[in-house]
Amino acid sequence: MLITISGKHIEVTEAIRNHVEEKVEKLPKFYDSISQIEVVIEGSEGVGQSVEIIVHADHNDLLVAKEAGTDTYTCIDVAAHKMERQLRKAKEKQRGHKAVPGAEREIPSSLPEEGAA
Repeated sequence: MLITISGKHIEVTEAIRNHVEEKVEKLPKFYDSISQIEVVIEGSEGVGQSVEIIVHADHNDLLVAKEAGTDTYTCIDVAAHKMERQLRKAKEKQRGHKAVPGAEREIPSSLPEEGAA
């Protein structure tokens, strides 16, 4: 899995890089087929920062989570949490576990009997 961390109008310090890596390394446990993760941290004067996490997964479109705020670390945490929810939802959709618990399947009675031709 390839992790790319980039900054726009902000210097990505070693502390920020470590925090991002710590958060995104947990994502593959929610969805197995992640091939690449991109994290873009954008800073702007007076407004604050925004963090965007882009996940490239096999057999799926891009999954994107964005968060904006005043604290970079909080934005990273919230964006990672949003991505976890998206990955869980994508995994459940892929598995197709939509059956109602406790519901029994009915066997069709129109099956041919043995020996009948």
